[in-house]
Amino acid sequence: MGYFNKILIANRGEIARRIIRTCNRLGIQTVAVYSDADKDAPYVKEATESVNIGENQAKKSYLNIDKIIAAAKETNAEAIHPGYGFLSENPALVERCETENIVFIGPTAEVMKLMSSKLESRIQMSEAGIPVVPGSEKRLESVEQALTVADSLGFPLMLKASAGGGGIGMKLIQTEEELTKNFSSVKQQSQQFFGDDAVFLEKWISNPRHIEVQVAGDTHGNMVHLYERECSVQRRHQKVIEESPSPFLSEKQRGELVNAALTGAKHLGYTNVGTMEFIFDGEANFYFLEMNTRLQVEHPVTEEITGVDLVEWQLRIAANERLPLRQEEITKQGHAIECRVYAEDPVTYFPSPGTIETLKLVEDGARFEFGVVERTVVSPFYDPMIGKVIVHSEDRKTAIHKMKEVLAQMEISGIKTNISLLENIMSQKPFELGDYTTNFLQELADTIQIK
Repeated sequence: MGYFNKILIANRGEIARRIIRTCNRLGIQTVAVYSDADKDAPYVKEATESVNIGENQAKKSYLNIDKIIAAAKETNAEAIHPGYGFLSENPALVERCETENIVFIGPTAEVMKLMSSKLESRIQMSEAGIPVVPGSEKRLESVEQALTVADSLGFPLMLKASAGGGGIGMKLIQTEEELTKNFSSVKQQSQQFFGDDAVFLEKWISNPRHIEVQVAGDTHGNMVHLYERECSVQRRHQKVIEESPSPFLSEKQRGELVNAALTGAKHLGYTNVGTMEFIFDGEANFYFLEMNTRLQVEHPVTEEITGVDLVEWQLRIAANERLPLRQEEITKQGHAIECRVYAEDPVTYFPSPGTIETLKLVEDGARFEFGVVERTVVSPFYDPMIGKVIVHSEDRKTAIHKMKEVLAQMEISGIKTNISLLENIMSQKPFELGDYTTNFLQELADTIQIK
C-alpha cells in the first residue's frame, strides 16, 4: 500500500535508484526520465516506466520543466520527486506542478524562493533570532558599493552569488584590489549559472567546520530534527565525506544547534524534509549558512543512526500525513560515515568519464548507493559522483575501521576514481581524532600519498 499510486522521479543516477527502492517497498510505481546519454542506465531499467526527455545537455533534458511535466502527464504520475540537484530547488517547477494538479514532493514554492536566495535567507534567519555570518544585507550593485561594505566589515571576505550553490559563485577576497578585480566576474558567473547576478559579501570564517541539521515538518504544524551531520571534509567547497554524529559537538552544543535549526524551520513554516546548514568558527560559535530545501546527498548517515527512511517521510508528508515519530521518539544509535565516490583523478579532481570495466562492491555490512554497474558509461555531461559508501557501527573508531576495510576491498576499473584518496583520509591522524576543518584536504594536499 502506498501514499501515491505512481510518482515520477525528475532525476538520474544513484538518487533515482534510491527513491525507486523505497517506492518499491511501499508498492508505488515509478517513472524514470532519462536523457540520450542515460538510456542504458540502471535506474531506467529499474523503474516501472521510463520516458526519454531529450538530449544529453541538462538544460535540454533534466532542467527542462516542460519536458518533466509532459512526462508526468503522459504517464499519469500523481507526484514528482525531484531528488537533489537539477530542478530540486527551483520554485518554478513547484508552481508548475500546482498549475498542472501534480503533487510536488518537497516544500512550498514560497519557502523555496526565500531559501534559494542566500541574501533573503540571511534576513529570515536574523528575524528568527539565529546568528548569521556578519555581512551585507542587500545585493551589491556596484564595485564602489562593495568597497564601502568591505571597509566596514574588514578583510578577508567571501564574495558570494546570492543564488549560488555547490561551491559555484564564491570567491575569497583578501584585499580591495582583489575585490575590484573579481566583482564583475562573480556577478557574471552568477548570472550564467543561476540566472541571477545578485552578489553580497560575508566575513571570511577561517578554519571553519561545516555542520548541518536534518529537519522535517508536516502540513499539520509538527516539526522535528533528526540530529546533525558533520560535512567538513570538502574539496572546492563540495563535500567528500560526511558523518553523524559530529565528533566536534558536545551534547550542550548539539542541543543549542538543533534548537536553532528547529527555530529557523518553524519560522519559515517549513514542510517536508530539509537541511539547515551552519558554519562553526574556531571558538565554537556557529552561524547560519543556508538551507537546502530538498533531500541531501548525505541523507543516508542520518538514516543509519536514526533508522528513519527519509524518502518514505517525504512521501508521507507530501500526502498530507502526520510525521510518523515525535521528537522524543527519534533517537540516535552508533556512528555512521559516508564517502562519496567520484569518477575523477584523486589528485587533480579532474573528471574521468569512460566505461566502467569492473565494479566490485563487497557487501560486508556496508551500504552502497551507486548509480552505475559494470559496463555503464560515465558521461562527461553530469556530476562525476557515481556512488556513495556508508558504514554504521557502534562507535566512531569502529566505523572508521570498517570504512577502511570496505574501501580496501572495492574495485573499480576503466575510469579513475577517488577511492585511494578516501582510503588515505581514513588513515590520517587528524581525521581519526575528529580534529579537522574545511581546510583539511587543502592542508594535506602536499602530504597525502596517493596509491
